[in-house]
Amino acid sequence: MSEYKKEFRYFTIFDYEKEQEYLSWMHERGWKFTMVYFPGIYCFEPCKPEKVMYQLDYNQEGLAHKAEYLQMFADCGWEYLLEFMGYSYFRKPAAEMKEDEGIFCDDDSRLDMMKRVFRGRMVPLLCIFLAVLLPQLSIQLTDRAWTQGAFRSSIFWLYLVLVIVYMIFFIRFAIHYWHFNNRRR
Repeated sequence: MSEYKKEFRYFTIFDYEKEQEYLSWMHERGWKFTMVYFPGIYCFEPCKPEKVMYQLDYNQEGLAHKAEYLQMFADCGWEYLLEFMGYSYFRKPAAEMKEDEGIFCDDDSRLDMMKRVFRGRMVPLLCIFLAVLLPQLSIQLTDRAWTQGAFRSSIFWLYLVLVIVYMIFFIRFAIHYWHFNNRRR
């Protein structure tokens, strides 16, 4: 058996539950999660296959008071693994869990995490979108840049693609948030 394993997986900020399931699935197959690197390279080491629950939390305020934050989870039996892109990774053997015990015990606490993700990730992206991308695209449109040579044309298309990608990202977050909010009712 190989000493270590690396896999590429792409999870967006909406897919944290899928990421948790993936890490648990790997652990059940004898691969313990050890590290994640940008752009989605997950590192594992061999272990005894067992059912282990992985949980992610996005809490910048908690990380500002890291000792107390981590102690709160340790008191509940959660092992802290690492922090990556604002998310804290925890794990706990399923045998030590009581019923449906998780970091988020109800939909309200999950919604609070979604709000923290919105403030921590979406607000900065929205600021970039409104302060940089839209004004630049507007300038490119009024100057008819797509008709003024290869370089200006490529800049116009770059801004257009970025605006579309941002719009898809914002719409996807809104839909995900809306579905989650309706699910909790």
